[in-house]
Amino acid sequence: MSALLHRGERQATSGGPYGGTPPLCAVRGAHERFLSPPTAPVRPTRPAGCPMSGLGGRGGDRDGDGHRPLRTRVVPPVPRGAVLLLHGGRSDALTPPPLLNLPAARMRPFGSAILRRMPKGDVLLATVHYRYRGWNGSRTDPVHDANEALDELKSLAPLRPVVLVGHSMGARAALRVAGHSHVSGVVALAPWCPPGEPVTHLRGKQMVVLHDEGDRVTSARGSWDFVRRAHRAGVRACGVSMPSGGHAMLRDAGDWHRLTAFLTAGMLGEVAMPPSLAAAQAHGTVCEGGRLLRDLPPGR
Repeated sequence: MSALLHRGERQATSGGPYGGTPPLCAVRGAHERFLSPPTAPVRPTRPAGCPMSGLGGRGGDRDGDGHRPLRTRVVPPVPRGAVLLLHGGRSDALTPPPLLNLPAARMRPFGSAILRRMPKGDVLLATVHYRYRGWNGSRTDPVHDANEALDELKSLAPLRPVVLVGHSMGARAALRVAGHSHVSGVVALAPWCPPGEPVTHLRGKQMVVLHDEGDRVTSARGSWDFVRRAHRAGVRACGVSMPSGGHAMLRDAGDWHRLTAFLTAGMLGEVAMPPSLAAAQAHGTVCEGGRLLRDLPPGR
């Protein structure tokens, strides 16, 4: 992974994924480059009483500006649960995601692996489509998009559990919105967890964080600190130290896909969690990913 990073990029530290400064990066495949913060436009708001348009396959337009945060991939007639994918992005970018969206494409094989793990075909699979590519400081734009997508899922899968699967910036957004009443758990992949991220809203939820400690973009140490704080707040939380993959999860990608699919199925009640992972969740500790992968039953 380090060979693929641009020269001059700073290594992640415990002070944050990009050192002690605000993270200014853009994920492009396995690359990251630093950007200058853009001028902030006003985020559109939906007038009071404005109805939501038809959901269709692309979700509803909540703000009347044409943006649809929910993109459905599979919608069974009677879903027993739902999985919502949240891809990575930039720390600061007030432009819409491009049509060729590599961070979003990176999540597609995760969705396919999850569907293979659910042979009954009764799990709804969807993604969050961001209005802007960046987190954008106190605006927290992807958090708004994720909350809107979750609200729309209420009509597609009412009273059904939802598991959030997010990568990098998308994992941070997933962790922020996981207090939503429909969310039962989060699988966070190489998340961006700056110091002081809130955890109390996650009480009673399940959370598993997968991170390669060789990640030079976001900090595994920051992830493990988040896991410990969440556990103290009453979250069934643990970390999994992945043996390879870096930030882009390219090397041994199949291991990331397989483990994520199994964890998602476990949070939806389809399979029992391996004893080693259940013990780590009970104590808020970090388990070794290679061993956990060996403990998984043969799967799809």
